[in-house]
Amino acid sequence: MTKSCEIISFCVAGTHSGAGKTTLTLGLLAAFKKRGYKVQPFKCGPDYLDPGHHQAACGVLSRNLDTWMMGKEAVLESFSRALVGHEVAVVEGVMGLFDGASATTLSGSTAEVALLLELPVILVVDARSMARSIAALVKGFVDFEPGLKITGVVANNIGSKRHREILEQALAAAALPQMVGALPRGVVPSLAERHLGLVTADQERDSAIYQHLGEVVEEYLDLDLLVQKCRLSLPEHQLESERQELLVRPASGRKVRVGIAKDQAFHFYYADNLDFLRRAGIELVEFSPLLESSLPENLQGLYLGGGYPELFAEQLSANFKMRQAVADFAENDGAIYAECGGLMYLSEKLVDQEGKEWAMSGILPLSTRMEKRRHRLGYVEVESTIDGLFGKIGTAWRGHEFHWSSPDLEPVFPQAPLRYRRPGETEWQAAGYRRDRVLGTYIHAHFGSNSEVAANWAAFLQN
Repeated sequence: MTKSCEIISFCVAGTHSGAGKTTLTLGLLAAFKKRGYKVQPFKCGPDYLDPGHHQAACGVLSRNLDTWMMGKEAVLESFSRALVGHEVAVVEGVMGLFDGASATTLSGSTAEVALLLELPVILVVDARSMARSIAALVKGFVDFEPGLKITGVVANNIGSKRHREILEQALAAAALPQMVGALPRGVVPSLAERHLGLVTADQERDSAIYQHLGEVVEEYLDLDLLVQKCRLSLPEHQLESERQELLVRPASGRKVRVGIAKDQAFHFYYADNLDFLRRAGIELVEFSPLLESSLPENLQGLYLGGGYPELFAEQLSANFKMRQAVADFAENDGAIYAECGGLMYLSEKLVDQEGKEWAMSGILPLSTRMEKRRHRLGYVEVESTIDGLFGKIGTAWRGHEFHWSSPDLEPVFPQAPLRYRRPGETEWQAAGYRRDRVLGTYIHAHFGSNSEVAANWAAFLQN
């Protein structure tokens, strides 16, 4: 007989972007933490910013779950590993419940993740100026995809106690999922935003907001009812401690050291990517291009992630010693991989939205310029066009782009180290910039899409 264990697990989904699922999720994380639960947060989709707020709200590293970018098996593995030692799993959705990589299938959607993980869904509805229509809206979501279990509704932006009663009656009369909470209009504080979405989480700055959100959830949601509806029994083999140990068990072979840029300017990294690298035998050593003047010692590689270098362009440019240290590392045959914001740092100069030019490390012969509108957004399939960091020619993986800057030099074949195409496309386009052992690209890769990528990194760095 298969043993099982209980865990409180559910997905917070919205009818559309902006319905209020992020603030509700943060309030739930804070409320569960205050009640003494060991809570593990997750975020559907490729988002970097919301997971940072999750971690700041409950003190636990949040992990992305993206069926299109990672693949279903990697999502299952990441979810089950992260649950070890936790009592509550809160999964925040992305966009609307059924929105994803395709207009005709569940691919990459919150619904696909919920179905894959067999999670009950708490549906957030912006109920402003709505009465019986809430029943029609919720019924459409309930009936749209067979097998998906919407177990509760949270009405956001209600106008009064009487408004809540009307909404509850409408749902009950239509035999639809029960309302587990309703948030009055104006009771939820706004989180600061900028062009990529929410601003980066800051525990010291935002702790009062997280605390207040937790108090709002306690007051306006029936948390006990939610727990009752979302208590699941999972097979014990999914939560074996040995699965967690795999995260830090190094591969055989010589260990290599990689400096990873971590500060206010560079911090967009998928937690699973870093775990994959560690499992491949790579030691990650943090350093700050903003605050430090030299690189850590004995490095075989550098990893410069995305972030907000444009907000710290003056400080990055003024730190000449670090810019020179990175340039010298490349000149001495050091291997560097840079994504998005990291690519901007490798360029000759960064031009901000006011037109001011800031000198960067000058490793790659291009400049980047901040635009007034978003330049690129979306999932991509990627292949190597050269033997290199990711593996042999033809090595494939998946990722996404999301940036407001553009380069003044477009990649060209055959020099481009990568090629990519968007979902549904057949034609490939050139991507990335290369100089010796340096690779920069606007594409954010997820290593879960190809289990060999991290090992290829380690092998490349050992040569």
